[in-house]
Amino acid sequence: MYLAVCDGIHNFQDVEIDLPIYANRRGTVRISHREGKSAQTLVRTLEAYKRHTLVECQPVTGRMHQIRVHLASLQAPIAGDEQYGGAPFYLSSIKRNYNLKRDTEELPLIKRVALHARALEIELLNQERTCIEAPYPKDFAVLLKQLEKNRY
Repeated sequence: MYLAVCDGIHNFQDVEIDLPIYANRRGTVRISHREGKSAQTLVRTLEAYKRHTLVECQPVTGRMHQIRVHLASLQAPIAGDEQYGGAPFYLSSIKRNYNLKRDTEELPLIKRVALHARALEIELLNQERTCIEAPYPKDFAVLLKQLEKNRY
């Protein structure tokens, strides 16, 4: 299970994205009904903020950049994912009366794609299933904290 912060406000209630994905030799990935391989992702909204949405993504298949491409196909690119239409996340975009010092360039709050592998469920050799969870990385936790603080 993955968590992503998407640009825009979206209400995904157990949406199943079933779009074939094609990856060329240069690593470029896109939706292609003609050349693509089957790919499915389940998506649901966890929280909507002022200009962003926290979504849970469950890939059914495991294609390269699958979650990124599938969310972009719904006009919900992941924050910071400029390759697939996402915008860098600046604190000034959500914080009222944000004051940047003169002659200072604002840096993105998170310097990567706002996607986190939250949990992995696997079947052990004895057929038991176990779930391994990963805590938020510091930058992702800070992003969520700022979204919560500057809701509306």
